[in-house]
Amino acid sequence: MGFWESFGSIGLFLVLAILLAMAMVVLPWFLTRIGFIPRRPNPAKYVPYECGMDTIGKTWVQFNFRYYFFALLFVLFDIEVVFLYPWAVTYQKLGLFALAEMVVFIGILMVGYIYAWRKGALEWK
Repeated sequence: MGFWESFGSIGLFLVLAILLAMAMVVLPWFLTRIGFIPRRPNPAKYVPYECGMDTIGKTWVQFNFRYYFFALLFVLFDIEVVFLYPWAVTYQKLGLFALAEMVVFIGILMVGYIYAWRKGALEWK
């Protein structure tokens, strides 16, 4: 089997994904420029509106970055489980080399965990 027979479909999907992403960016801009998509600015369009009522107080509320960082850490360590489960299911077939690879993987994750812990990212203030 040649290279193109093995990886040709992956290359085709990669090219299609890049073209689709470019089309999603360029097509609205192009349609607006030729007048197909109307552009009628109105001050009422920029009024903050939520749940059928006008907002009371400041409309621009900034959240603490720690909430986002905590959520990203949760996602990171949650995805770790996605990689651990298939490895655990097929551990008997994989052998000792797979155990060494998983020890390296968990070691890298532990370095990240210890770094986040030392930076105080896991403390809820």
